[in-house]
Amino acid sequence: MKSIEFFHESWPLSHVFTISRGSKKQADVVTVALHSGDLTGYGECVPYARYGESIESVMEQLSSLTSDLRNDMDRETLQTRLPAGAARNALDCAFWDMECKQHQQRIWQRLNYPNLTTLETAYTLSLDTPEHMYRAAQQHAHRPLLKLKLADKDDLARVAAVRKGAPLARLIVDANEGWDATLYTLLVPELAQLGVTMIEQPLPAGKDAILATLPHPIPICADESCHDSQSLDKLLDCYDMINIKLDKTGGLTEALRLRALALNKGMQIMVGCMVSTSLSIAPAFMVAQGASVVDLDGPLLLQRDRDAGLQYNSSTMLPPQAALWG
Repeated sequence: MKSIEFFHESWPLSHVFTISRGSKKQADVVTVALHSGDLTGYGECVPYARYGESIESVMEQLSSLTSDLRNDMDRETLQTRLPAGAARNALDCAFWDMECKQHQQRIWQRLNYPNLTTLETAYTLSLDTPEHMYRAAQQHAHRPLLKLKLADKDDLARVAAVRKGAPLARLIVDANEGWDATLYTLLVPELAQLGVTMIEQPLPAGKDAILATLPHPIPICADESCHDSQSLDKLLDCYDMINIKLDKTGGLTEALRLRALALNKGMQIMVGCMVSTSLSIAPAFMVAQGASVVDLDGPLLLQRDRDAGLQYNSSTMLPPQAALWG
Protein backbone atom coordinates (compact mmCIF):
# COMPACT_ATOMS: atom_id res chain seq x y z
CA MET A 1 0.00 0.00 0.00
CA LYS A 2 1.25 3.48 -0.92
CA SER A 3 0.34 6.91 0.36
CA ILE A 4 1.10 10.40 -0.85
CA GLU A 5 1.81 13.83 0.60
CA PHE A 6 2.08 16.98 -1.48
CA PHE A 7 2.61 20.62 -0.66
CA HIS A 8 3.24 24.01 -2.24
CA GLU A 9 6.68 25.59 -1.85
CA SER A 10 7.95 29.00 -2.99
CA TRP A 11 11.63 29.57 -3.75
CA PRO A 12 12.74 33.21 -4.21
CA LEU A 13 14.67 34.04 -7.37
CA SER A 14 17.95 35.91 -7.30
CA HIS A 15 16.56 38.35 -9.89
CA VAL A 16 13.19 39.03 -11.46
CA PHE A 17 12.79 36.63 -14.37
CA THR A 18 10.93 37.95 -17.43
CA ILE A 19 9.72 36.31 -20.63
CA SER A 20 7.28 37.50 -23.30
CA ARG A 21 4.29 36.45 -21.16
CA GLY A 22 5.28 38.18 -17.91
CA SER A 23 7.64 38.29 -14.93
CA LYS A 24 8.12 36.27 -11.74
CA LYS A 25 10.02 36.78 -8.49
CA GLN A 26 9.76 33.24 -7.15
CA ALA A 27 9.52 29.64 -8.31
CA ASP A 28 6.24 28.11 -7.12
CA VAL A 29 6.43 24.33 -7.08
CA VAL A 30 4.42 21.37 -5.84
CA THR A 31 6.53 18.78 -4.04
CA VAL A 32 5.36 15.16 -3.77
CA ALA A 33 6.41 12.57 -1.20
CA LEU A 34 5.36 9.03 -2.13
CA HIS A 35 5.46 6.60 0.81
CA SER A 36 5.69 2.82 0.70
CA GLY A 37 6.67 1.05 3.90
CA ASP A 38 9.80 2.69 5.27
CA LEU A 39 10.75 4.28 1.95
CA THR A 40 9.82 7.65 0.45
CA GLY A 41 10.26 8.80 -3.13
CA TYR A 42 10.26 12.48 -4.02
CA GLY A 43 9.25 14.52 -7.04
CA GLU A 44 8.62 18.15 -7.93
CA CYS A 45 6.63 19.97 -10.57
CA VAL A 46 5.95 23.53 -11.69
CA PRO A 47 2.29 24.19 -12.56
CA TYR A 48 2.20 26.44 -15.63
CA ALA A 49 -0.67 28.81 -16.32
CA ARG A 50 0.11 28.73 -20.08
CA TYR A 51 -1.18 25.15 -20.03
CA GLY A 52 -4.16 25.85 -17.79
CA GLU A 53 -2.43 24.65 -14.62
CA SER A 54 -2.29 26.13 -11.12
CA ILE A 55 -1.03 25.03 -7.73
CA GLU A 56 -4.64 24.24 -6.79
CA SER A 57 -5.44 22.24 -9.93
CA VAL A 58 -2.30 20.14 -9.59
CA MET A 59 -3.08 19.37 -5.94
CA GLU A 60 -6.61 18.37 -6.91
CA GLN A 61 -5.24 15.96 -9.52
CA LEU A 62 -2.85 14.43 -7.02
CA SER A 63 -5.56 14.17 -4.35
CA SER A 64 -7.76 12.24 -6.81
CA LEU A 65 -5.22 9.39 -6.80
CA THR A 66 -5.26 8.68 -3.05
CA SER A 67 -7.41 5.55 -3.33
CA ASP A 68 -5.52 4.32 -6.42
CA LEU A 69 -2.28 4.53 -4.47
CA ARG A 70 -3.79 2.70 -1.50
CA ASN A 71 -4.62 -0.06 -3.99
CA ASP A 72 -0.97 -0.13 -5.09
CA MET A 73 -1.18 1.75 -8.38
CA ASP A 74 2.21 1.53 -10.12
CA ARG A 75 4.12 3.93 -12.35
CA GLU A 76 2.88 2.48 -15.62
CA THR A 77 -0.74 2.65 -14.48
CA LEU A 78 -0.18 6.29 -13.53
CA GLN A 79 0.34 7.10 -17.21
CA THR A 80 -3.33 6.27 -17.84
CA ARG A 81 -4.71 7.94 -14.70
CA LEU A 82 -3.50 11.50 -15.31
CA PRO A 83 -2.88 13.45 -18.52
CA ALA A 84 0.57 14.70 -19.47
CA GLY A 85 1.38 17.70 -17.30
CA ALA A 86 2.83 18.91 -14.03
CA ALA A 87 0.87 16.72 -11.60
CA ARG A 88 1.79 13.49 -13.33
CA ASN A 89 5.39 14.64 -13.59
CA ALA A 90 5.84 15.06 -9.84
CA LEU A 91 4.31 11.69 -9.02
CA ASP A 92 6.04 9.85 -11.88
CA CYS A 93 9.42 11.13 -10.69
CA ALA A 94 8.56 10.16 -7.11
CA PHE A 95 7.86 6.64 -8.39
CA TRP A 96 11.28 6.52 -10.07
CA ASP A 97 12.98 7.73 -6.88
CA MET A 98 11.10 5.08 -4.92
CA GLU A 99 12.15 2.34 -7.35
CA CYS A 100 15.80 3.36 -7.02
CA LYS A 101 15.55 3.04 -3.24
CA GLN A 102 13.69 -0.27 -3.39
CA HIS A 103 16.32 -1.80 -5.69
CA GLN A 104 19.27 0.02 -4.06
CA GLN A 105 20.33 1.37 -7.44
CA ARG A 106 21.11 4.81 -8.78
CA ILE A 107 18.82 6.09 -11.53
CA TRP A 108 21.40 5.56 -14.27
CA GLN A 109 21.66 1.91 -13.22
CA ARG A 110 17.87 1.58 -13.39
CA LEU A 111 17.99 3.05 -16.90
CA ASN A 112 21.02 1.00 -17.93
CA TYR A 113 23.11 4.04 -18.83
CA PRO A 114 26.70 2.73 -18.81
CA ASN A 115 28.40 6.01 -19.74
CA LEU A 116 26.86 8.80 -17.71
CA THR A 117 28.43 12.17 -18.52
CA THR A 118 28.48 15.63 -17.04
CA LEU A 119 26.39 18.18 -18.95
CA GLU A 120 27.00 21.71 -20.16
CA THR A 121 23.89 23.79 -19.62
CA ALA A 122 22.79 27.04 -21.17
CA TYR A 123 22.38 29.99 -18.83
CA THR A 124 19.26 32.09 -19.42
CA LEU A 125 19.27 35.87 -19.73
CA SER A 126 15.87 37.29 -18.84
CA LEU A 127 13.98 39.50 -21.30
CA ASP A 128 14.96 43.13 -20.77
CA THR A 129 16.13 46.25 -22.57
CA PRO A 130 19.20 45.87 -24.81
CA GLU A 131 21.23 47.88 -22.30
CA HIS A 132 20.31 45.65 -19.37
CA MET A 133 20.83 42.49 -21.41
CA TYR A 134 24.26 43.78 -22.45
CA ARG A 135 25.24 44.16 -18.79
CA ALA A 136 23.87 40.70 -17.97
CA ALA A 137 25.87 39.27 -20.88
CA GLN A 138 29.04 40.88 -19.58
CA GLN A 139 28.43 39.33 -16.16
CA HIS A 140 28.02 35.87 -17.70
CA ALA A 141 30.43 36.18 -20.63
CA HIS A 142 32.52 33.33 -19.19
CA ARG A 143 29.69 30.86 -19.81
CA PRO A 144 29.96 28.88 -23.04
CA LEU A 145 26.23 28.94 -23.91
CA LEU A 146 23.75 31.75 -23.26
CA LYS A 147 20.01 31.58 -23.88
CA LEU A 148 18.25 34.88 -24.52
CA LYS A 149 14.58 35.45 -23.81
CA LEU A 150 13.09 37.50 -26.68
CA ALA A 151 9.68 38.93 -27.52
CA ASP A 152 9.23 41.46 -30.32
CA LYS A 153 10.61 43.87 -32.94
CA ASP A 154 13.38 45.02 -30.58
CA ASP A 155 14.91 41.55 -30.44
CA LEU A 156 17.65 42.26 -32.96
CA ALA A 157 18.97 45.05 -30.74
CA ARG A 158 18.82 42.73 -27.75
CA VAL A 159 20.82 39.99 -29.47
CA ALA A 160 23.36 42.47 -30.82
CA ALA A 161 23.84 43.84 -27.31
CA VAL A 162 24.39 40.37 -25.87
CA ARG A 163 26.80 39.47 -28.65
CA LYS A 164 28.80 42.60 -27.80
CA GLY A 165 28.75 41.78 -24.09
CA ALA A 166 29.68 38.11 -24.54
CA PRO A 167 31.59 37.87 -27.83
CA LEU A 168 32.80 34.29 -27.30
CA ALA A 169 29.61 32.67 -26.03
CA ARG A 170 27.38 30.54 -28.21
CA LEU A 171 23.88 32.03 -28.37
CA ILE A 172 20.44 30.48 -28.56
CA VAL A 173 17.21 32.46 -28.37
CA ASP A 174 13.66 31.80 -27.17
CA ALA A 175 10.78 33.98 -28.40
CA ASN A 176 8.16 32.16 -26.26
CA GLU A 177 5.59 32.44 -29.10
CA GLY A 178 6.17 36.20 -29.39
CA TRP A 179 6.78 36.54 -33.15
CA ASP A 180 4.70 36.27 -36.28
CA ALA A 181 5.79 35.05 -39.72
CA THR A 182 6.67 38.58 -40.90
CA LEU A 183 8.93 39.26 -37.92
CA TYR A 184 10.49 35.80 -38.27
CA THR A 185 11.38 36.55 -41.90
CA LEU A 186 12.93 39.88 -40.96
CA LEU A 187 14.89 38.72 -37.93
CA VAL A 188 16.25 35.30 -38.83
CA PRO A 189 18.87 36.33 -41.44
CA GLU A 190 20.19 39.00 -39.07
CA LEU A 191 20.29 36.57 -36.14
CA ALA A 192 22.27 34.15 -38.27
CA GLN A 193 24.82 36.90 -38.89
CA LEU A 194 25.10 37.41 -35.13
CA GLY A 195 25.92 33.73 -34.64
CA VAL A 196 22.63 32.54 -33.13
CA THR A 197 22.63 28.74 -33.36
CA MET A 198 19.02 27.88 -32.41
CA ILE A 199 15.62 29.60 -32.23
CA GLU A 200 13.05 28.25 -29.80
CA GLN A 201 9.28 28.53 -30.43
CA PRO A 202 9.22 31.69 -32.56
CA LEU A 203 5.50 31.46 -33.45
CA PRO A 204 2.45 30.69 -31.31
CA ALA A 205 1.56 27.03 -30.88
CA GLY A 206 -1.30 26.25 -33.24
CA LYS A 207 -0.18 29.00 -35.64
CA ASP A 208 3.19 27.52 -36.52
CA ALA A 209 2.36 25.34 -39.54
CA ILE A 210 3.74 28.14 -41.74
CA LEU A 211 7.21 27.26 -40.46
CA ALA A 212 7.15 24.37 -42.95
CA THR A 213 7.22 26.94 -45.78
CA LEU A 214 9.80 29.33 -44.28
CA PRO A 215 13.59 29.00 -44.53
CA HIS A 216 15.49 27.56 -41.56
CA PRO A 217 19.04 28.93 -41.80
CA ILE A 218 19.04 28.48 -38.01
CA PRO A 219 17.54 25.28 -36.50
CA ILE A 220 14.05 25.86 -35.08
CA CYS A 221 13.02 24.14 -31.85
CA ALA A 222 9.45 23.41 -30.72
CA ASP A 223 8.66 24.11 -27.06
CA GLU A 224 5.06 25.16 -26.41
CA SER A 225 4.06 23.13 -29.49
CA CYS A 226 5.60 19.91 -28.16
CA HIS A 227 4.24 18.17 -25.07
CA ASP A 228 4.33 14.37 -25.26
CA SER A 229 4.84 11.71 -27.92
CA GLN A 230 1.29 12.27 -29.22
CA SER A 231 2.22 15.79 -30.34
CA LEU A 232 5.33 14.82 -32.29
CA ASP A 233 4.09 13.86 -35.76
CA LYS A 234 2.55 17.23 -36.56
CA LEU A 235 5.89 18.94 -35.82
CA LEU A 236 8.10 16.97 -38.19
CA ASP A 237 7.70 19.30 -41.19
CA CYS A 238 7.86 22.52 -39.17
CA TYR A 239 10.70 22.07 -36.70
CA ASP A 240 14.25 20.73 -36.60
CA MET A 241 14.30 20.08 -32.84
CA ILE A 242 12.00 19.59 -29.88
CA ASN A 243 12.41 20.85 -26.33
CA ILE A 244 11.56 18.06 -23.88
CA LYS A 245 10.40 19.31 -20.47
CA LEU A 246 9.18 16.87 -17.86
CA ASP A 247 6.42 19.23 -16.73
CA LYS A 248 5.02 18.96 -20.26
CA THR A 249 5.54 15.24 -20.85
CA GLY A 250 4.12 14.33 -17.46
CA GLY A 251 7.27 12.79 -16.07
CA LEU A 252 10.46 10.91 -16.81
CA THR A 253 8.63 7.87 -18.18
CA GLU A 254 7.02 9.74 -21.07
CA ALA A 255 10.05 12.02 -21.56
CA LEU A 256 12.22 8.99 -22.29
CA ARG A 257 9.58 7.66 -24.68
CA LEU A 258 9.36 11.01 -26.49
CA ARG A 259 13.14 11.28 -26.77
CA ALA A 260 13.48 7.83 -28.32
CA LEU A 261 10.67 8.47 -30.79
CA ALA A 262 12.01 11.88 -31.84
CA LEU A 263 15.52 10.57 -32.38
CA ASN A 264 14.10 7.71 -34.45
CA LYS A 265 12.36 10.30 -36.65
CA GLY A 266 15.56 12.28 -37.15
CA MET A 267 14.84 15.24 -34.87
CA GLN A 268 17.43 16.82 -32.60
CA ILE A 269 16.79 16.98 -28.86
CA MET A 270 16.85 19.90 -26.47
CA VAL A 271 16.07 19.28 -22.80
CA GLY A 272 14.73 22.25 -20.88
CA CYS A 273 13.09 23.13 -17.59
CA MET A 274 10.84 25.52 -15.77
CA VAL A 275 12.36 27.76 -13.09
CA SER A 276 12.58 25.23 -10.27
CA THR A 277 14.80 23.56 -7.70
CA SER A 278 17.25 20.73 -8.25
CA LEU A 279 14.55 18.20 -7.41
CA SER A 280 12.88 19.02 -10.74
CA ILE A 281 16.15 19.10 -12.64
CA ALA A 282 17.64 15.78 -11.45
CA PRO A 283 15.30 13.55 -13.54
CA ALA A 284 15.80 15.80 -16.58
CA PHE A 285 19.56 15.25 -16.22
CA MET A 286 18.97 11.69 -17.41
CA VAL A 287 16.89 12.72 -20.44
CA ALA A 288 19.58 15.25 -21.38
CA GLN A 289 22.29 12.62 -21.82
CA GLY A 290 23.42 13.03 -25.44
CA ALA A 291 21.06 15.98 -26.14
CA SER A 292 22.09 18.60 -28.69
CA VAL A 293 21.14 21.43 -26.33
CA VAL A 294 20.83 21.30 -22.54
CA ASP A 295 18.93 24.08 -20.76
CA LEU A 296 18.76 22.98 -17.13
CA ASP A 297 19.76 26.13 -15.30
CA GLY A 298 16.68 26.49 -13.08
CA PRO A 299 18.53 26.20 -9.75
CA LEU A 300 21.10 28.78 -10.86
CA LEU A 301 18.31 31.38 -10.95
CA LEU A 302 17.30 30.83 -7.30
CA GLN A 303 18.52 32.65 -4.20
CA ARG A 304 19.02 29.22 -2.64
CA ASP A 305 18.44 25.62 -3.66
CA ARG A 306 17.46 22.47 -1.79
CA ASP A 307 19.88 20.68 0.49
CA ALA A 308 22.01 18.25 -1.54
CA GLY A 309 21.11 20.23 -4.68
CA LEU A 310 22.81 19.65 -8.00
CA GLN A 311 26.40 20.77 -8.25
CA TYR A 312 27.24 23.26 -11.01
CA ASN A 313 30.84 24.10 -11.84
CA SER A 314 30.07 27.30 -13.73
CA SER A 315 27.84 25.83 -16.49
CA THR A 316 28.91 22.20 -16.06
CA MET A 317 26.39 20.00 -14.24
CA LEU A 318 27.31 16.94 -12.21
CA PRO A 319 24.97 13.95 -11.69
CA PRO A 320 22.51 14.17 -8.78
CA GLN A 321 23.43 12.86 -5.37
CA ALA A 322 21.32 10.02 -3.95
CA ALA A 323 20.34 12.33 -1.09
CA LEU A 324 18.54 14.54 -3.62
CA TRP A 325 16.86 12.08 -6.01
CA GLY A 326 17.43 8.84 -7.88
